[in-house]
Amino acid sequence: MIDQLRHLHPVYKLCSLLSVARSGYQAWRTGKVVSARKLEDARLVVAIKVAHARGRGIYGPLKILSELQAQGIHVGLNRIKRLRQLHGIRCTHKKKFRVTTDSKHRLPIAKNLLDRQFSCTQPNQVWVADITYIPTREGWLYLAAIKDLYT
Repeated sequence: MIDQLRHLHPVYKLCSLLSVARSGYQAWRTGKVVSARKLEDARLVVAIKVAHARGRGIYGPLKILSELQAQGIHVGLNRIKRLRQLHGIRCTHKKKFRVTTDSKHRLPIAKNLLDRQFSCTQPNQVWVADITYIPTREGWLYLAAIKDLYT
């Protein structure tokens, strides 16, 4: 009401009439007053981030809601959604594994020279190699191994 009438009357008279401190009105007007709702939102954001981290970043709002309720924190689903969106807390989706090998192709296949004969009498007669892929947090690690069957 003070904000609406301040153009017609001095602010100090309006504040004294409504028993409001002028400094409190000025703090409210500039947005420096922290309400109880904002404090509770800040606490909830911390709890939401903890539940999100505990769920390895894949928990959505419903799962976070059940986590918070298990901790005794009662909050609405829409409030969780609003705070997650406001603070950029998003779920990460795992990509589906796709098979890229086509074993039914019509291309020529290399001859099997070893024919499962893995014993050798001298070094440097038969060498074998293989390659594999290891998933890591930084990406795929490629591992190649080459071995002389004599050893």
